[in-house]
Amino acid sequence: MLTLDWMFFAVAGPAVIFAGISKGGFGSGAAFAAASILALVVEPGLALGVMLPLLMLIDVASLRPYWRKWDGQAALLLILGGMPGVALGAALYRIAEPDVLRVLIGAISIAFVLWQVGLAPKLMARSARRLPLWAGGVAGLVAGFTSFVSHAGGPPAAVYLLSMKLTKTQYQATTVLVFWVINIAKFIPYAFLGMFTLETGMANLVLAPFALLGAWLGVRAHRLVPERLFFGLTYALLSLTGIKLIWDGLT
Repeated sequence: MLTLDWMFFAVAGPAVIFAGISKGGFGSGAAFAAASILALVVEPGLALGVMLPLLMLIDVASLRPYWRKWDGQAALLLILGGMPGVALGAALYRIAEPDVLRVLIGAISIAFVLWQVGLAPKLMARSARRLPLWAGGVAGLVAGFTSFVSHAGGPPAAVYLLSMKLTKTQYQATTVLVFWVINIAKFIPYAFLGMFTLETGMANLVLAPFALLGAWLGVRAHRLVPERLFFGLTYALLSLTGIKLIWDGLT
């Protein structure tokens, strides 16, 4: 049961703004945390149902600033992998235990950041090679599944995209496109699973301005933040996301 009281909106408003900033400017890495924050005050399934339309609104608001600035090959690989990942999430949602997967993805996220920022220059140059094409499909599969069960598709997609050495705008635009498609694919299964109610729809109407504000702030921040700092912030967000996933999985 979703109670639309002051406590809900006091928690949900800032959480949705944070999701908008993350998705609009910093590669979606930590946007999933909004659903986790909402789960503090409502049942987790309803938290997912509240967030999906808002994430879709943020996607639409973010598409125009990044239109055609993405890496087409990377986006296609992630989307093609993401579709069966969404289908797998829909099939296993009621019986799957997502905590083990949260711990695994969190550990991979943190290990990747340590690998990227902690190597000597010679080893770092060697690690600059792109991951193979099949890795994009695998990352998309994991992203689609984790996005379905917890809106946490950002980290697996980031692991692949950060290895591609894209510019900050290519990276951001690619994540916007990929999760726009994945979130659309999630909508019908969510509806069949009963995650949307009259109360979640009312909550979406009230929270929509917060989502648009967050997306606008994210796009502005993306344009103002230098590229080196941008990727530093992205690694920081990926680390925080990984820690949060592990914490959620263990507790």
